[in-house]
Amino acid sequence: MNDASENSKGDDVFTVKNLTMAYGDYVVMRDLNFSIKRGEIFFIMGGSGCGKSTLLRHLIGLIKPSKGEIFFEGRNFTEASEDEKIEMIRKFGVLYQGGALWTSMTLAENVALPLREFTNITAREAEDIVDLKLALVGLNGFGAFYPAEISGGMCKRAGLARAIALDPKVLFFDEPSAGLDPISSHRLDELIVQLRDSMGATVIIVSHELASIFDIADRALFLNTATKTQGAIGAPKELLNSEDRAVRVFLNRGVDPLEKKENKSL
Repeated sequence: MNDASENSKGDDVFTVKNLTMAYGDYVVMRDLNFSIKRGEIFFIMGGSGCGKSTLLRHLIGLIKPSKGEIFFEGRNFTEASEDEKIEMIRKFGVLYQGGALWTSMTLAENVALPLREFTNITAREAEDIVDLKLALVGLNGFGAFYPAEISGGMCKRAGLARAIALDPKVLFFDEPSAGLDPISSHRLDELIVQLRDSMGATVIIVSHELASIFDIADRALFLNTATKTQGAIGAPKELLNSEDRAVRVFLNRGVDPLEKKENKSL
């Protein structure tokens, strides 16, 4: 699909084993078993309320599994000590659904936050890095602007600049296209691919946007609301005719192509 084909053959960055996600007695998803390979763009997909964002929060350590384990780069992330977990989390960059920018801060100040919190570099060095990151996402010259002064798409890109401030090994996106028009959404997809290629990062995206899934995903995992477990996993175009009916219907916008063929033959 893109230049990730070789990278996606690399080592597993995340390995999820027998994961059950629950809030008290309410089970969101059970028995999740999958891996995410180094350098690939990996989508977590499914209908609304299936637990996509909840799974992302488990992967970045915000929620502890009710059952099962998550391994990051071969290390047990679930059972790691707080110091070990902080060390691993510093390799993550996260872009939340709304961009999560501080409205009282300029874009430059927002992007500088992780640099101020996690490094000891000088103010001048931080300023240079901020300028570089803003330029990478197409916001060169916008550092002095406040979030309220720019468009939603630009806010998403500013949030992305902050997410890559520390040169993370893994980039997480929670519904990155939410609230964007089709053109802005496509541009954001192109930017994600460019950053993955230039940084060599692994990209994990929560989304139900089929256009993005087919355009940039190397592989995708389907979460099935009805069975409360995972469905098929693989390259989206290959999953169009998956043996898993729920996956076929989802990727074909509510139509099962196999059933359609059978009806035509009758």
